[in-house]
This record gives sequence, C-alpha cells and structure tokens, in this order.
Amino acid sequence: MPSWMTVTSSPVGRPTRGTTGTNRLRRVDRWIARHAALRRATDPLVVDLGYGARGVTAFELEARLRRVRPDVEVWGLEIDPARVDRARSELAEVRAGRTPFRADARVDFARGGFEVPTPAGRRPAVIRAFNVLRQYDEADVHDAWARLAPRLAPGGVVVEGTCDELGRVSTWVAFGPDAVPTTLTVSLRLAGLEHPSIAAERLPKALIHRNVPGEPVHELMRALDREWDRAAAVSAFGAEQRWRAALQGLVETGWPLRQRSRWRLGELTVPWTSVAPRG
Repeated sequence: MPSWMTVTSSPVGRPTRGTTGTNRLRRVDRWIARHAALRRATDPLVVDLGYGARGVTAFELEARLRRVRPDVEVWGLEIDPARVDRARSELAEVRAGRTPFRADARVDFARGGFEVPTPAGRRPAVIRAFNVLRQYDEADVHDAWARLAPRLAPGGVVVEGTCDELGRVSTWVAFGPDAVPTTLTVSLRLAGLEHPSIAAERLPKALIHRNVPGEPVHELMRALDREWDRAAAVSAFGAEQRWRAALQGLVETGWPLRQRSRWRLGELTVPWTSVAPRG
C-alpha cells in the first residue's frame, strides 16, 4: 500500500493543487444528473471530493442535481482545513441570500480525503472526484479507487476524471462499489473544435500515460480524429452534426459507443473494456 494511503486519524490523501473555476464541472454535473445512481437513490447524498480552493463546485453541483432530485444533499470534502473554513464562509453568504445560489441549498463542507467521512456514516449515492488523481502516480490509481468504492451505497457510482481550466474538455471514468470501471466518457465543447483528440491531454490518470501506440485508448483517439476529418463535409450544418457523423462513423467501424442520446452534447461514452490499459 502506498505511504499516502496509510490509515491514520487524519484525512487520507494530498491537498488538491488546482484552481476552482465557475462552471468548470458543468459537463460532468449534467451527466451525473441523468445517472440512475442519483435518480434511484434512497438517500441522494453526493460527495464532492477535493472541491478545491473554493466551494463553488459544490454549490453548482447541488443546483444542477436538485432539478431532478429536489432532496439531493452535497457534502464537500477537502484535506486542507483552510479550504474548509473558506467554503463554510461562502456557505454563510449563500444562507444570507447574497449569492446566485438558493439560500436553502443542501450543501455542507467537512475535512476529509479518500476515506470519505460522511454525516452519520451515510453511504453516498455518488462520489465525484474531479481533478484529484491527476497529481498522483498512475500506480496509485487503483488503490484510490479501492478506497472510494466501498464507501458507496448499493447501486452508487464514483465519477473520477479531469478537465481543462474552462471545462471545455472533460473526461471521466465511472465505477460502482466493486471498484471495477464500467465506462469512459469524453465530453467536448464542439464550437471551434479542431480535433477531438485534444481530450488526450485530459484523460483520467489511469489512461493519460496510455495514449501511446498499441494501447486501446490511443486507438480510440486516432479513430475519433479520423472520423472527425471524414465528417468535414457536413460541417456546414454545424459542429453538432459533424460530431454525430463522426460518432456514427466510429460505430460503423466497430466501436461500441453507448448513450447515443447524449451525442448532441458533445459526449461519447464507451465501455471501459474497450479502452482498458494492456498489460
């Protein structure tokens, strides 16, 4: 077990070092909002693990999810106590009605890491861990997943991934209580997109170093670019139509794409088995 995973009375992990941008996680938030783990949850507790320098991502997450689950609760966790204090100060501003967020937002903050402490030991329906593992070694990823997964409620999901600073390029892996990944999702802002393989720069930690010849995720990135180029003829009808044509091309060449209804959002989802690292 890596030294950073040692069980102690202190939070497990390292403080995130990234900035916190408004609307940065909108793509993954709307994906979570449609997920059965949230919609069917008996207790819709959602953990925002490693929310960063400010609590805004937790407030945004609650605002987006309450549209489909009015009873959702978001529990923000950070290792750095100064960040927890700042988020709680921001929460006081929310409660006072001095922010764009609802004063009754079901959000709170605490100190914690990969051990995922929750109020009254509740098991979350969703754990969102974004831009957290990018600072770790690839060898640490599965240990982190193995810590997060058992904290889930039955039928729950961990959504672990990364994105660029503006949230225009985002990717994530999903897995359940068994810690076995099920899917990889790529979500891109289509306007002005030159090549979809820009997603390779923001792949989850488990895959980012595998974007090399001979690895399935590299094959996916190459195939996606190839189909995007082939679909240039329909770009006059808009970037969305070009994207749909590119993804249809992937399907026709054998890629097992899922969630066709979400193509219009600049998303593609594939089974993890189709991109899992070799060796």
